[in-house]
Amino acid sequence: MMNIILFDDERRAHLLPLTFTRPVADLRIGILTIKEKWERFTKFPVSFLSQDYLQEKFPLVVGDDNLLIAGSLLPSAELWEKIQTLEPGEALSQRGELLAARNVSNNFQTIASAYSIKEYELTSPRISDLWDIFSQNGQAISFDFKLLTSGRVSQTIDKSNTVIGTDIFVEQGAKITCAVLNASQGPIYIGKNAEIWEGSLIRGPFALCENASVKMGAKIYGATTIGPESRVGGEISNVVIQGYSNKGHDGFLGNAVLGEWCNIGADSNNSNLKNNYAEVKVWSYPLQRFVPTGLQFCGLIMGDHSKCGINTMFNTGTVVGVSANIFGAGFPRNFIPSFTWGGPQGSTEYQLEKASETARLVMIRRGKNFDGLEQDIFNKVFELTKSFRQGG
Repeated sequence: MMNIILFDDERRAHLLPLTFTRPVADLRIGILTIKEKWERFTKFPVSFLSQDYLQEKFPLVVGDDNLLIAGSLLPSAELWEKIQTLEPGEALSQRGELLAARNVSNNFQTIASAYSIKEYELTSPRISDLWDIFSQNGQAISFDFKLLTSGRVSQTIDKSNTVIGTDIFVEQGAKITCAVLNASQGPIYIGKNAEIWEGSLIRGPFALCENASVKMGAKIYGATTIGPESRVGGEISNVVIQGYSNKGHDGFLGNAVLGEWCNIGADSNNSNLKNNYAEVKVWSYPLQRFVPTGLQFCGLIMGDHSKCGINTMFNTGTVVGVSANIFGAGFPRNFIPSFTWGGPQGSTEYQLEKASETARLVMIRRGKNFDGLEQDIFNKVFELTKSFRQGG
């Protein structure tokens, strides 16, 4: 059986802070993570080749015949067909960058020069920068919707709802009451045991993943994904929530990505458009400066385990690291390092012990354990990001 390994490529650094705590292929875009897309699309087992400190949580599985594929690549029929033509020792490369390779040894080289090269001009979607996650989310939802629903029949939608369009799929156990579901602009997918409370207005493309919920009176615009076990309310537009995070109250979140275990305080808002309508710039970890996105609309990027207090105001294109705790009146900085405690009036280092205890309590609420493995990742990220806190 072919064994697929999704490896972290050079895009990983450009996808920080989200990839401080996960391989690139564990990122959710559309309905599924990149790994889950490849598994469903190819029908083959998939594992990760990632950073050493992430490898135990995200194991590498080695087979007799391995296909290495860059974890930033989203599957397509054309790309998969080309990958399957590779012989042992051959690779697909685009201008010197490894896209995929067939490897029958235990020495997993991820540089193109280690293989016999077939040049390939990539046309498939790819996640290269943080803002790609929300800007390509509509296309990804449509791809996943077909992948998940082909040949299947949706659960019946309760008659108390107003339904517009036909591309709506409801999984077993989901509950929707007195909501408006408008699929005229893109599909709507409601996962297992998810719930949409009364009075919610939802426009596709939209995905509500397993055990997630939309609270009363929410207004959600496409293309938006609410990851598993998340709770959302208020106004949301073109947002991807990885999972296990809350934005449960009024306030606007737009053109944004939240990691896992985040919490957005009541009446918090992010700007997604500059007052002068200029192109938005965001912080780049590898370049250590703000870089242009090419976008007029770009809101908030928040790493895992970060939180903000009530009435927090985020400027356009703000990047928040892992386990930051943000509060206070006024606009915080556009780049907030990991393990930061404070806000516009000043900040200090969020002590590792206290941050870890908070993470433990938060995860217990969802029936998850902040175990030794999670602690080891926390410890590593704390060390990796120390220079950013000292520099601030």
